[in-house]
Amino acid sequence: MEREQTYDLSTGEGLIACPLCDALHIQEDLDVGETARCIRCGTVLAKPRDGAFAQLIALAFTSMVLLVGAVFFPFLEVSAMGFGNASSLFDVALAFADGVLLPLVLAVLAMIIGLPILRAFLLLYTLVPLAQGRPPHRHAAVAFRWSELLRPWSMAEIFVIGTAVALIKVAGLATVHLGPAFWAFCALIFVNLASRAFMCQTSIWDAIEDAGMKTEYQAKTPAPLTAPGDA
Repeated sequence: MEREQTYDLSTGEGLIACPLCDALHIQEDLDVGETARCIRCGTVLAKPRDGAFAQLIALAFTSMVLLVGAVFFPFLEVSAMGFGNASSLFDVALAFADGVLLPLVLAVLAMIIGLPILRAFLLLYTLVPLAQGRPPHRHAAVAFRWSELLRPWSMAEIFVIGTAVALIKVAGLATVHLGPAFWAFCALIFVNLASRAFMCQTSIWDAIEDAGMKTEYQAKTPAPLTAPGDA
């Protein structure tokens, strides 16, 4: 962060905005263990942690392993009248591969499997060089920006809640046994909570900037409209 309290309102350089109330603050250097809070609402703006990058990398690897296991391991087993059947998410996708529900199945798999894996990969792409003290990869700023944009679309928690509600209704008709994939999703929820606890976006952006990479978002401005007679 900037040691001199200088800022530019036109570009936002030297300023940090509260994600909750949008109050602007002048950036200052923080030591490990210090916490910067919004003077208006008290929201944590920055909280550097010692070894946070390595912890985030470990959690990202853990989430990827859990998600891969959740796809291929049995999700649940349903038994009734002496007959039982265990299926995984991959088996469900294959069962509907030729039906009209294929787009819906693909969308669900993309939301609960594809996007979390993509987000974990983007975090690894951004943090691994920084944790090793090397310059970040060429598109590290874009990768981290996309990883934060995809955060609200990671729906493992919603999927577990929906599955639990469905199992309550099915429990009266058959015997349901939860498989390893279901517990992998439950573990993924705690991994995501730990990742959010260790995550400090300000520290990551500062590390990318300290390595000499620009982090400004270049929005495409539309071309000015012209009247037909001016062409």
